[in-house]
Amino acid sequence: MRALVWVLAAAAVAALAIVPFTLSPVMVQFGISMLLFAVLAQGWNIIGGFTGYASFGNSVFFGLGTYGTAVAMVQFHLSFALGLVIGAAVAVAFAVLIGLPVLRLRGHYFAITTLALSEAVAAIISNLDIAGRNQGLILPLIRGDTMFYELSLGLMVLATLTVLWLARSRFGFGLIAIREREDAAEVMGIPTTRYKVMAFALAALFSALAGGIQAYYLTFIDPASAFDLSLNVRMIIMAVFGGAGTVLGPVIGAFLLSGVSEVLASYITGVASLFFGLVIIAAVLFTPKGVIDAARRLPRRGLAYFLDAVRETRL
Repeated sequence: MRALVWVLAAAAVAALAIVPFTLSPVMVQFGISMLLFAVLAQGWNIIGGFTGYASFGNSVFFGLGTYGTAVAMVQFHLSFALGLVIGAAVAVAFAVLIGLPVLRLRGHYFAITTLALSEAVAAIISNLDIAGRNQGLILPLIRGDTMFYELSLGLMVLATLTVLWLARSRFGFGLIAIREREDAAEVMGIPTTRYKVMAFALAALFSALAGGIQAYYLTFIDPASAFDLSLNVRMIIMAVFGGAGTVLGPVIGAFLLSGVSEVLASYITGVASLFFGLVIIAAVLFTPKGVIDAARRLPRRGLAYFLDAVRETRL
């Protein structure tokens, strides 16, 4: 069964790879957005799903990757590839430095602290001349939707393979042990602080790379869009909707919710956000462990699966 899943996943990637050559430019643009959200959801999955730390600060890494790439290209006239590397390096370095003190916090203290990071970093960026202050930066214009689509697809595949490795590696088992009971994991000899910082840095890497790709694709960035808190909320929702702590769950969640959001925005624009919110609420109530878990258990348990889910949410 597991082999069949991965065969289907490989076929899906192959099908996605030919999208720019078969579908309209509008669909390609939607595909870029969907794939980048899948990368962000996988990045959050590493720290939130596997490690159990509900980070609201991944949008900081996205923003640092965005600005690192843009500043390198605009102010220093470097290539996009080098700018992408610089943006990712800045985000990873920040994750390591800030992770050492912040990851000693737990629960809502950690969540609140990471939430404040985005606002703090955005305020700093807004006052830097090299970053264009509040006016932002305009990157060189390039017409290459196919290139950005394939880059986004490749990054999504890389992020998913990394999560697959986590799910089967000693490092990944250590993160799961931290998620289940951190004190017990420490007693067992797991270097919890080091593992958490490494997971934070890994999440920062993928978030920053996604930010760098989007910066060059949109050709304009400013602090409000680069450090948008709603972006962090969406990546969490997508990961949880698909199945946090699983390999394919965040990708499936990103694809499904991106599709639902696009359809609602196209046909019922006035109340699209309301309906999107209702879809999310229903998913959390009836499939609290994600659609991956529902697909696995629903054929065996039927209606009882949903009834148990409602009881667990105490409604």
